[in-house]
Amino acid sequence: MTEPHPLLDDVFHWGADLVAVADTTRLAGIETEPAGLLDGFPRAVSMAVRLSSAIVDQTKTGPTPLYSQHYIRVNNLLDDLAVRLTNRLQEEGARALPLPASQILCETRFTSYLSHKAVAIAAGLGWQGKSLLLVTPQYGPRVRLVTVLTDHPLPPNEPLTNHCGKCTACTDACPAGAIKNVNTQLHYATRNEAVDLDACVRKLREFSTQDHIRPYICGVCVSACPWGKPKTRRQNH
Repeated sequence: MTEPHPLLDDVFHWGADLVAVADTTRLAGIETEPAGLLDGFPRAVSMAVRLSSAIVDQTKTGPTPLYSQHYIRVNNLLDDLAVRLTNRLQEEGARALPLPASQILCETRFTSYLSHKAVAIAAGLGWQGKSLLLVTPQYGPRVRLVTVLTDHPLPPNEPLTNHCGKCTACTDACPAGAIKNVNTQLHYATRNEAVDLDACVRKLREFSTQDHIRPYICGVCVSACPWGKPKTRRQNH
């Protein structure tokens, strides 16, 4: 991934771990709410905040109360980043539209204003894994995402090559048996191509009946992915 535009430097000081820019022509045909959401916005800035590996490592069989709370806090940070960047872009005379980090608009099809993952893939932050999650080279899927649409002529980044290969870690770990172990070069034509969404949602709803677990989170495939797993620290001798 190329270095971000100098205008985006502050984003790292505010708490982002990754940032890149997508040319929104790469998102042509993607579902948005409202339908013309991308009109007038040739660029989309994708930002990622890394999750705590110590917390993610505990989600081997399902979400924990700590993971549930961490998920909320990281989303709050992402929303703050999006508002700050929006103001920064507006100071430069650009239009900017921040999208919420996590808001489900339709609980039947589980869609929002725009897929943050699709933007991140188009921006070259990572590739789409077999679990449908974004997999980054630096942190694997152990990130949360947010997007700001803008008409500022920021130079766009290029998508990355998929590196999932023959790995079956997320498929094997999925407690719902929902991941189909199907690979893709860039992105899947439909979510159903890769994941049995109904089976996934049933499991998420089951998890949400547990104490202190917010709706629609799991974390098992995030924990299982070998990309982003912390390397064992070497002991000094």
